[in-house]
Amino acid sequence: MKVRIKFSKYGPVRFLGHLDVMRYFQKALRRADIDVAYSEGFSPHQIMSFAAPLSVGHTSSGEYFDIEVNRFTSEEDLREKLQSVMVEGFDILKVQLLPDKEKNAMAGVAAADYLVSFSDKVPLPENWKAGLMDFYRQESIPVTKTTKKGQREIDLKEGVYLLEVRGEDVYMLVDAGSGSNIKPGFVLETFFEKSGVSLPEYPFRIHRLETYKREENGRLAPLIS
Repeated sequence: MKVRIKFSKYGPVRFLGHLDVMRYFQKALRRADIDVAYSEGFSPHQIMSFAAPLSVGHTSSGEYFDIEVNRFTSEEDLREKLQSVMVEGFDILKVQLLPDKEKNAMAGVAAADYLVSFSDKVPLPENWKAGLMDFYRQESIPVTKTTKKGQREIDLKEGVYLLEVRGEDVYMLVDAGSGSNIKPGFVLETFFEKSGVSLPEYPFRIHRLETYKREENGRLAPLIS
């Protein structure tokens, strides 16, 4: 049986990297006495799949991972058991038993949305809001993206599905697929670079609001509906 778990990440644990988060939850599942299924072979491990990893330093209210379990009582029972062993900075928000045909968390990710605020050290131009919206409304935004496989030219516009200024913050809905993901910090860095603004170290505070899959009708929906 496959189960999907939604959790939040905030406070000091935002500085934990993806591998440390994965190890933490492996230990937490054992402490919570959840009957997780293990792989076979010489080095058995918990059958677990995380959705799009969160960058170090970011917070989130929409993180997900899947596990396979041998025994299952109820969604709320599993949520309460796992929440009871959480440290401050992690909260178990929802649990859902998945149908067999459901893609695993990582393969199912299509998009994510974020709220970005600025460090006090960022020299925001007086007209930055209008400038950012003009930047977003361009028909195309050609940029060079650096990946593990090297550099490649992309149209940034294709990966930013929605961008809005909300008060003094920026909301963004972006492509989060494994081969085409767009980071909100990269979008803003590109805007400020083209605007001639030099950014200080750690200019943004980034919070992931939700992670989405694409349904058969083409619409985006949270990984737990």
